[in-house]
Amino acid sequence: MSRMLMSLPVTDPTWIFLIVLVIILFAPLLLNKLRIPHIIGMILAGVLIGEHGLNILERDSSFELFGQVGLYYIMFLAGLEMDMEDFRKNKVKGLVFGILTFVIPMVLGIWSSMSLLGYGFVTAVLLSSMYASHTLIAYPIVSRYGLSRQRSVTVSIGGTAVTVTLALVVLALISGMYNGSATAMYWVMLALKVTLIGLVIVFVFPKIGRVFFRKYDDAVMQFVFVLALVFLGGSLISLAGMEGILGAFLVGMVLNPLIPKVSPLMSRLEFVGNALFIPYFLIGVGMIIDVRSFAASGVALKVAVVMTVVATVSKWLAAFLTQKIYRMSSNERRMIFGLSNAQAAATLAAVLVGHEIIMENGERLLNDDVLNGTIVMILFTCIISTIETERACRKFAMDEKPDRRDDEEKEKILIPVANPDTIDNLVNLAIMIKDRRQRDGLVALNVIDDNKDAYSGESGRRNVEKAAKIASAANVRTEMVSRYDISISSGIVHTIKEYAVTDVVIGLHKKSSILDSFFGSLTGNLLKGTFREVIIARLEMPVNTMKGITVIVPQHAEYETGFAKWVTHLCRLAVQLGCRIKFYAEPSTSEALRQVADKADIGTLAEFISAEGKSYAERLEVHVGKEQMLVVVSARAGGISYEPGLDRLPAVLNKNFADTSIMIIFPEQIDNKDIVSFSDPRANL
Repeated sequence: MSRMLMSLPVTDPTWIFLIVLVIILFAPLLLNKLRIPHIIGMILAGVLIGEHGLNILERDSSFELFGQVGLYYIMFLAGLEMDMEDFRKNKVKGLVFGILTFVIPMVLGIWSSMSLLGYGFVTAVLLSSMYASHTLIAYPIVSRYGLSRQRSVTVSIGGTAVTVTLALVVLALISGMYNGSATAMYWVMLALKVTLIGLVIVFVFPKIGRVFFRKYDDAVMQFVFVLALVFLGGSLISLAGMEGILGAFLVGMVLNPLIPKVSPLMSRLEFVGNALFIPYFLIGVGMIIDVRSFAASGVALKVAVVMTVVATVSKWLAAFLTQKIYRMSSNERRMIFGLSNAQAAATLAAVLVGHEIIMENGERLLNDDVLNGTIVMILFTCIISTIETERACRKFAMDEKPDRRDDEEKEKILIPVANPDTIDNLVNLAIMIKDRRQRDGLVALNVIDDNKDAYSGESGRRNVEKAAKIASAANVRTEMVSRYDISISSGIVHTIKEYAVTDVVIGLHKKSSILDSFFGSLTGNLLKGTFREVIIARLEMPVNTMKGITVIVPQHAEYETGFAKWVTHLCRLAVQLGCRIKFYAEPSTSEALRQVADKADIGTLAEFISAEGKSYAERLEVHVGKEQMLVVVSARAGGISYEPGLDRLPAVLNKNFADTSIMIIFPEQIDNKDIVSFSDPRANL
């Protein structure tokens, strides 16, 4: 240890990595007590351990590598976690904010740089473009509070895409002026290359992703595949002449529908980024800052103050004008300002490029004072950004009214696991339809028939463990139940009662012979034994690769006890997949569907198509694409929405939708266990 302290900076890779991990671990613990956002701690820790601080570590290639990955990760997660439906609804607001947050910093920046700092016009323009761009450094705070769907967040992200693109265009223009390539053909080729690569990312990457996710379900392969696409997109944009962060953000947006917010893959992506890559980037930013230069030079201090004030004031003005134009709340303005004030990614790129450009008089386009001032500006804007974003998030969290009543039944979904090939799809389906505010609520069940041997029981227990692992990867706790019973259906019914299960998700029975029925005896016995909602699914492809949902609704479905529940489940599924959902129903039923869908905050994803005067069989004569799911809402015999056409449901599904992903829903009914009935719920199936 003494030898290591005498030979600072540390060069041993093991010690370097250990020191970084210690900072990542203890900085949040310390700052939690001081009520300071973690991001600030990472930057300040970088200042302390860097060559301009205690000189414990030098900013070597490892910080450049992990820092670049962290920078891409921030932009990628911003695009990936963005609610695309809210983005479409607020795209005009995002565009307006993007233009404001670009134009205002440019105007104030050019004026201040020329009048207060005495720089030339070209230098002033490049300096102003640094103010105009911003990095979503505080976005992990929004993600931690679960506020990524807030309107102000969506507007901020949309504005980020606009202003960063424009700032990078300015950087490319000025860079081209000094490398001798600023000809008309240069700009034409730049526009063509960026457009072509953008089209490839938008249209080709999603297709490649769907094919890959359908063929490979290995967690590691999926994670590496996504990262490969992120850096491929960034590299292609870099080749075109723009900064790679734009490509990473674009890849996040196009992969958004393929990676649901509550999926195991999303959890892995967020975990790795927030645990390692993003902190590495923030520590590396802090290591650049040279605090001593400001004591040695008054000019450097003046430049730093002007840059920090102009960047902060201009971003606040843009947020203020956006608030007034669209009549937003003061806390929405604070959120927009907090997210848009931090300078890091494009700002660093611009100052480093400008610092390397030598003008005709032999001076640098951006001198050392600007370089040091930029680092200070990055530090203070990041501090202001994180503090304001944290305050806004806390205010939103405190003002948010819970939708669930205290006396409302807690949701708990049962997944009987028997076929190991369907466990992934069933668990992922259950995770997407459950209330995402609950960190538990799943029960994985293995029922062992008394007549089966011990090996069968061991195999079932492995299936239960597999289901629990899949759910835990999405941060969802699962109760594992393995029990003996006289039959599978009896074991499921008893578990429903013992564990207060509210919903059941099972795979569709596979016919073993010609005489076997479509649903099988298990489903019939299950429907007789419980009044709870039962979802029967046959998924021909992973849930996250579905492009649309078609729902066939029977007459009077709105009068069933579980109507609101199954509609809410389907709306949650559509929101997670970011796909359209079409309801075919009677006009009166459509109105009830619309009311429930509005409460589920599905936005414009839902479409209600009138099926007035059509029988249930006629409604099933719809075209469902190969990459879409057909949802059939059925009913138990004797139910309010039960109609004779449901008897022919198995024959129609077998004939017209043999290769289609289907989901059959039996809505929850009133517990009528004390009512004697001679009807057989599945007699005709």
